[in-house]
Amino acid sequence: MGHALVVPRIEVDHWLDLDDATSDHLYAISRHIGRAQMVAFAPARIGLLVAGFEVPHVHLHVVPVSSMDQLNFANAAAHPEPADLDEAEQRLVAAIAANRHPPGD
Repeated sequence: MGHALVVPRIEVDHWLDLDDATSDHLYAISRHIGRAQMVAFAPARIGLLVAGFEVPHVHLHVVPVSSMDQLNFANAAAHPEPADLDEAEQRLVAAIAANRHPPGD
């Protein structure tokens, strides 16, 4: 629960083609979200993946995990309950709001 995507506004197919400023910004935002996920979900770790196979647009997966198995998309719930998704969203939004420092601080 709590998997989030960080997606740049500019369309770039491969993360290696990002300019430095956009790359730095994406990772700063990912850290900010990861810190909020730690508060909201108390996982053992926050995983960060840049896979790039799902769609031809850079996006970072920020995933609260307790084991490496949870970083395998084949293990993801195919049809999660909408109420569970809503709850995860509310918890994450509340944790982000409580931690309003600028990303990267």
